[in-house]
Amino acid sequence: MNTDFNDEINELSDFSKLNVLIIDDNPLIHNTLKRSFVVLGIHNIKSAQNAFYALRLCDEIHFHIVICAFNVNSDKDGFHLLEEMKFKGYVTKRTVLIFLSSETSETLVNCIVELQPDDFWVKPLQPLAVQDRLKYTLQVKKKLYNIYYSIDSQEYSKAIYYSDRHLKDPKLKKYHLNILRMRGESLINLLEFQDAENYYRGLLKKLKVSWVYLGFVKSLLKQHKIAEIEELLETMLTQPETRFATYDLMAQYHIEGEEYALAYEEIKKATELAPRNIERNKKSWDLARLNHDHEGQFIATKNMALYAKNSIHDSPELQLNVIRAGIDYASTITDNNFNAILGQTEKYMYVLENEYDDISMFKEPILIIKARIHNLKDETSLAQRIIDTHINLKPSQSIEDNLDKVKVFHELGQREEAVSLLNAVKNQVMGDCFASQVVNKYVEQEAEEKVEIHFTPKQLNVMAVEFYKKNKMRPALNSLVQALQLAPQNQNIAISLFKVLLTIKRDGQLMPDNFEIADSVIEMMESLDLEDSDKNIFRVLKENWLEGLDDLRPKEQINDTENKEEVDDDENEEI
Repeated sequence: MNTDFNDEINELSDFSKLNVLIIDDNPLIHNTLKRSFVVLGIHNIKSAQNAFYALRLCDEIHFHIVICAFNVNSDKDGFHLLEEMKFKGYVTKRTVLIFLSSETSETLVNCIVELQPDDFWVKPLQPLAVQDRLKYTLQVKKKLYNIYYSIDSQEYSKAIYYSDRHLKDPKLKKYHLNILRMRGESLINLLEFQDAENYYRGLLKKLKVSWVYLGFVKSLLKQHKIAEIEELLETMLTQPETRFATYDLMAQYHIEGEEYALAYEEIKKATELAPRNIERNKKSWDLARLNHDHEGQFIATKNMALYAKNSIHDSPELQLNVIRAGIDYASTITDNNFNAILGQTEKYMYVLENEYDDISMFKEPILIIKARIHNLKDETSLAQRIIDTHINLKPSQSIEDNLDKVKVFHELGQREEAVSLLNAVKNQVMGDCFASQVVNKYVEQEAEEKVEIHFTPKQLNVMAVEFYKKNKMRPALNSLVQALQLAPQNQNIAISLFKVLLTIKRDGQLMPDNFEIADSVIEMMESLDLEDSDKNIFRVLKENWLEGLDDLRPKEQINDTENKEEVDDDENEEI
């Protein structure tokens, strides 16, 4: 076999044999592009005005060039279509891939960049510009075919070998940027992070382009050298061409360092800038529930269901996850928003039961959801009847189904069953090589909390109110502390907790740990974006709490507080 992949096996060498697929719902675009291809000697051109027909053509014909518009009408958009074509192997690194769109918003561009097209053309198209750019893109693919072939085969060492050879060829000088980029990506894929760092550091001396900065940052983050690039990271977050990818890199860096709260903040920003990626939304969902952000969990699952519609990811399971997240969120709400969230959740339930043909496959998960909804509505007997009649302890193959079954047992007070099943889930996750690090951590956290805390935040809040009415401040405080642990974003619970602490203070019954609880609540409330009315309530509560507090606080805590303030002052002086 000729390992140079010369013209004998380079399928792009003879333009007359190339197959082209144009996917756009506008016939005028097809005509403009066809004329440009004919000028270049390319005549085997197929057109599709919808995704369904495009995929059917790909089943029958191997296309060397694919031009796809974002706004493909009728079934799925261009992003989801290209994602499916890549997944099925219709589009590879060797394919000339060009994306068309009349929109150039930052979020769309970020989504397109993730699919790594060879070019991005903005409508309306200019025929002469199309011909020039198309000719150049074809030449890039043709001349560097052996590198693309090696990357498709995941032979990254071979890709580096060909890159080094091509860089020595003066005839290929105009393609050096393409070669340099693929060489760096190959070093990263080989996990040669020190070599990659040296490589990108050298490139930065002569190239100031986004992919060089991103490759350099990634190679250093993988070596935990973040201190060396903190200033650079701040700069990259201000630039549209690097902002999204930098947030994404930082999220992964914090996940690998088990800094899940920081990872969640970064992934939320990345997801906002490129919302269509299902895997990123899944990561946001996992981090949201690990960080007890039930609203964020609900938002992430809704985004997954929305953007997966008509894509290869579309599944009733995504609707199930939205409903489960809605129930989880509703179980933390202690004000009038409860009915609104529960109403949204039930609408998703209606869609699930009426718009999917294979819903009978999800009989048990749906029954569990119905039981949880009954329980939320204080229809405990109906919930219990469903569980007693239809649900057993046998785990299913789905981790999410099993976790929801754990929740319904726990919410109905069947804690032994919940813990037993949760242990089975832990073993299931440990044996699942596809389960993420974040999911593993979440299951561990669930196992600990289900043993320690026996009720939902909503139930705990109701209990605290009853204790408060009976002047049982210590049980009321304990209930609210547990509720806040499960729902740290719930400012209503935090304010209630503060009121209980003030009552205990007034009665002269403060314990040493009460001061730490108050400090953590103050820190949490100050980090939230509160409405003006809540800000005023919190301000008054805080002032009343701090009044005369130093006379009541244990001396060792006063010393700790003063030491912390001195450290903060020193840090501020350095800044």
